[in-house]
Amino acid sequence: MKMYTLVGPDGKLYESARKGTFGGYKREKIYGRFDCPSANRAIAKGQYVQHRVFFADEITAIEAGYRPCGNCMKERYSLWKQAEGQASGDRKRAREIYRSLCGY
Repeated sequence: MKMYTLVGPDGKLYESARKGTFGGYKREKIYGRFDCPSANRAIAKGQYVQHRVFFADEITAIEAGYRPCGNCMKERYSLWKQAEGQASGDRKRAREIYRSLCGY
């Protein structure tokens, strides 16, 4: 059986029999769709790959402290910016506000 390495809500890696549904860039703590043009351009250039992580779902990415990509997830990114503005620099509070705005 093929196993996949995913990031959990605690930010730690774990093995899963199910493939992730979102990819992320560990250095910038960004998550997005697998068809993201920005991520795919970077990967094609040989960049990004060593810092690539995967998530089972969006809520796990949020809980792990990642924010949505501004390119492939424009609506979610807009909500994230709104949450950041309301949280006055408190990233944990911004995550709580963002989850609320997304209905999680």
